[in-house]
Amino acid sequence: MVQADDELLVEYLAESREQLAAAETDLLAMEAAGTDIDQEQINRVFRGIHTIKGGAPFFELAKMAELAHHAENVLALIRSHSLAPTSDCIAVLLRAVDRLTAMVCSPATSDQENIDQLAGELKSFASGRGTPAQGSAAEKTAPPHPSSGSLRVLVAEDNFTNRLLLQGFLSSYGECHVAVNGREAVEAARQALEGGRGYDLICLDILMPEMTGREALREVRMLEQAKGIPSSKGAKIVMTTSVKEMREVFRCYADLCDSYLIKPVDLGQLLALMKTFQLVH
Repeated sequence: MVQADDELLVEYLAESREQLAAAETDLLAMEAAGTDIDQEQINRVFRGIHTIKGGAPFFELAKMAELAHHAENVLALIRSHSLAPTSDCIAVLLRAVDRLTAMVCSPATSDQENIDQLAGELKSFASGRGTPAQGSAAEKTAPPHPSSGSLRVLVAEDNFTNRLLLQGFLSSYGECHVAVNGREAVEAARQALEGGRGYDLICLDILMPEMTGREALREVRMLEQAKGIPSSKGAKIVMTTSVKEMREVFRCYADLCDSYLIKPVDLGQLLALMKTFQLVH
């Protein structure tokens, strides 16, 4: 694990504590309200847990990342109206938030935590053994992901060498388009969605002219939302960045990026992510 006095780790842990406190408040409100889903509340909780999950691996906080991942899967189902937020479900999520808070407060010993039972309960809900939600319109109307056939990929990168590397690798898996700045990336995503098939994978450089990668990320997710596509069914968005830009990467998780890669990009790691996303076998 990165040393506890590391400035970036201190910021990550402080932000995580705030996210978890807010998540507990929202979950308690949802518990009191019953199965009527407040979309803003569940979206806030989802984004908070997603942000914690995204940052934990960078600091080698494996158990924290694992528990957040299982909680996020349950939240994603509630968020897409595929799982009803029953009292039992919310109770398990509250316990997960409580355990994550304890791990955030004691990061040096967090990987010694036994999370097996709690993870198993979360997996039980995520695997469909919970109560289905009524009228899951978003899931019914959203296109399946990944799309059948070859992939559609967008590489947004202002550096010619990096752009050429990624384009050359990803072209072997399907149709690969390129953009040289954030604004071009958003326009490409807009045209793809209007054409009836959005991108399966988007690689976004954090620092680009005219519009940053984070700004482009927000715009793409808003375009998907306007089409009725939840982020879980939209493009898998990977931020590419240098280590010195990790603060901005962590913020990108709150805007629903899916992962990140440190430059120079390791193509083996990119392929591993694509397999994790079930874009390739």
